[in-house]
Amino acid sequence: MGGHERRLRFGYFLRPEADAPLLDIARRADRYGLDLLGIQDHPYRPRSVDAHSLMAAVLGATKRIRVFPAVSCLPLRPPALLAKAMATLDLVSGGRVDLGLGAGASRDGIEAYGGPSLTAGEARTALEEAVLVIRSLWDGDRGVHFHGEHYRLAGAVPGPVPAHPVGVWLGVTGNRSLELAGRVADGWIASSASVPLGRLVEAQRRIDEAARYTGRDPAEIRRIYILDGSSGLVGGDTARWAGEIAELALGCGVDSFLFDGDPEYLETFALEIVPAVRATVVRERADASV
Repeated sequence: MGGHERRLRFGYFLRPEADAPLLDIARRADRYGLDLLGIQDHPYRPRSVDAHSLMAAVLGATKRIRVFPAVSCLPLRPPALLAKAMATLDLVSGGRVDLGLGAGASRDGIEAYGGPSLTAGEARTALEEAVLVIRSLWDGDRGVHFHGEHYRLAGAVPGPVPAHPVGVWLGVTGNRSLELAGRVADGWIASSASVPLGRLVEAQRRIDEAARYTGRDPAEIRRIYILDGSSGLVGGDTARWAGEIAELALGCGVDSFLFDGDPEYLETFALEIVPAVRATVVRERADASV
């Protein structure tokens, strides 16, 4: 299964509620040594600030943590401008940005904000087209022409080039969308609420098979799992919590974990749970190789 031997990464899932101390939480995650900060993007929610604007503020307020939208609501964010926005943030932050991208979680919310009404199949096609558009505007050196069902470019001039190869990580759950992630994505984002343990291995298998079918190594695809604090996956004492997360890494191929819970427990997660998980995984992998 892809992802087994990747260096583990840990982070926090930030819900961008306007009345929360958002920059303080981000600074703490950075100070505690976490690797990733994923920012939820549901722009149609009245209490949510704009995720991309918040990304810029977070990158300016932190020094080392990597920041990404988890995940950008594609129907309300045209991919050409999304490419420009992410490249800009990556440049000004010295290469600390990746792109989480999704087809849109709430059809009603998207339509209320003037976005398109798409079937599941149409949304999946739009997502695949968006990945092609975004990469062409990051990688190309001449005018880009693209004629898809949902997006078109008529000689768009690429640039700027991001400071580093920005990963495109798809937040998808349906079987055909998982296969899409295996074909085209640099990573897959899922939450324990939407893809529980009972489905996680099967979802990974679909990604791996699609990757192999297109000649890709599944190990190239990063696997990011959001640990929803309300799902019952994590809790109790720190040893139990660390053991559960380590098993996800060792048995399910997950290589990146975001804690989605009360920021009051951020220090415990970063300074107690994370080192224990790393130690367990290193020990178990060493024993398995003997």
